[in-house]
Amino acid sequence: MTRPAQTPGRGGRDRRYDPGVPTPRTRTRQRVSVELRRAEILAATRAVVLAKGFAGTRVQDVAAHLGVSTGLIHYHFSSKDDLLAETLRFAADAEIQRLEKAVAAADDALARIDRVVQAYVPGRRDLSWQLWIDAWGAALRNPRLREISMELDQTWVGLLERIITEGVAEGRFRCADPRAAAWRLSALMDGLSLQVVLHRRLLGKAEMLRLTREAIAAELGFEPAAFERLGRARAR
Repeated sequence: MTRPAQTPGRGGRDRRYDPGVPTPRTRTRQRVSVELRRAEILAATRAVVLAKGFAGTRVQDVAAHLGVSTGLIHYHFSSKDDLLAETLRFAADAEIQRLEKAVAAADDALARIDRVVQAYVPGRRDLSWQLWIDAWGAALRNPRLREISMELDQTWVGLLERIITEGVAEGRFRCADPRAAAWRLSALMDGLSLQVVLHRRLLGKAEMLRLTREAIAAELGFEPAAFERLGRARAR
């Protein structure tokens, strides 16, 4: 019995074998390419914002930094506000991942909270805090930046709350309200970090770390010397 001829697709060709029709594999490559290009644009925008601030950054500046046309930037981001908002989100996601990685490297609650504090304290070459401080100022007049800033704060406080709750369960900490304690410690660290970045001659990283550890110990019901013992144990 003779098989019926294959019915051609539109234009007289069988679409199953048409090289012009995207296959799942080519669609995946295209999607990856788009994601990589977006990541490149966001990284370039972060660099420009660090140099010019959110208010002073233009789409033309980002295009020049990358050596591409402004049309390519607008292909991926509908407006300057969209670009800046996604840049802040991109940076915030990277920061939370960095803090989560620091937490995962520790084996008990005291070590976890100490590692995350050390990761949070501004370093001399750490530009992240410059970005956050500028974002706080811009967020006063930009609802999208304000929303992303709020999300970052809530995620950070949630991370602290989780560590405190685990420490209470382990018997390391004494705390009746981990959420409230997390907010108090977060506010303290943000304020001290601002001083370290803006007024380094008044407050340095080592002094901030000491003050923060003392506040954590008082908040969570243990002696500050526990941090010293932890440091000695790591050095062995």
